Amino acid sequence: MSDASKLEHEGDIAADFLEGLLDIADLDGDIDMDVDGDRAAVEVVGGNLDHLVGRDGEVLDALQELTRLAVYRETGERSRLMLDVAGFRAARKTELVSIAESAIEKVKAGEASVSLDAMTPFERKVVHDAVAASGLASSSDGVEPHRYVVVHSTGQ
Repeated sequence: MSDASKLEHEGDIAADFLEGLLDIADLDGDIDMDVDGDRAAVEVVGGNLDHLVGRDGEVLDALQELTRLAVYRETGERSRLMLDVAGFRAARKTELVSIAESAIEKVKAGEASVSLDAMTPFERKVVHDAVAASGLASSSDGVEPHRYVVVHSTGQ
């Protein structure tokens, strides 16, 4: 099975799991599937789905882990599937890129380093990617759930 068809299969398993969950909870929502780089991407859209996101995406994170477990149960392989609900992660990604750009500008203006607030692994990856694209470097410091990104020049 090619990588793309493997990821599509993960998306199909995730979609079936999520459709069953939505039915059990009597929630309206449609499932969109895609492949985003090296991972399956699944989004639940439509209806009022805010309670599936929770405060700061906490429910969404838990739902993503349950969905990954459902994929693992079927495939026997760990999944890096990314789940979004009602565009929450997409909006958060835009916000995080803006936060990263602000830190990048401070370092380029001469600050030795800029430490950001604690973030989830997903959030840190978005920031690390934005920093790397700018030509600067970043690292993660601290211990979960207080792990945060530090942006610095490549010489540090």
